[in-house]
Amino acid sequence: MTAETSQTLDRGLRVLKLLADTDHGLTVTELSNKLGVNRTVVYRLLATLEQHSLVRRDLGGRARVGLGVLRLGRQVHPLVREAALPALRALAEDIGATAHLTLVDGAEALAVAVVEPSWTDYHVAYRAGFRHPLDRGAAGRAILAARRQPVADPGYTLTHGELETGASGAAAPLLGVNGLEGSVGVVMLSDSVPERVGPRVVDAAREVAEALR
Repeated sequence: MTAETSQTLDRGLRVLKLLADTDHGLTVTELSNKLGVNRTVVYRLLATLEQHSLVRRDLGGRARVGLGVLRLGRQVHPLVREAALPALRALAEDIGATAHLTLVDGAEALAVAVVEPSWTDYHVAYRAGFRHPLDRGAAGRAILAARRQPVADPGYTLTHGELETGASGAAAPLLGVNGLEGSVGVVMLSDSVPERVGPRVVDAAREVAEALR
């Protein structure tokens, strides 16, 4: 801690991070041990966070992340979109196909940023806000591949006709971005994806990940 930082705020944020990393919640004692502070301090932190709906406690007394975090989370997508646009624009213009950034939203893949190429006669219309199951389409499958290989780089995923008849897709997962699961990809009207597209998508996903760190 430095003179310019708040110890109380720091502890509160650490509480939220600890709760976000567990599915079953944490007790006051567990939080006290993890933070290295006494239980009274933890009680006060939880009470304050509960007032803002950022934390809730179940009947067993275990603290969990509260629904108030969702309201804050809604403001994340515009920031993520802004950071990703330069890499997506370059990808779309280079490949001549619609480029997109897709994030996990529950059990679905959600397109949060889309850039269409400016020079092609035709391309796939793909809109921000489009949702689809994670196990369909290159964007979702790339995310699932990263889950299966959390240490190794899973490379890129290719699909054809899974979301739109006659359309092929290529996507690579975002790697090394804490708290964010997603992928960068392209979709094109083609029976197959040209060989150079996969590696180019991997490069774009790396650029977006660096912009978000």
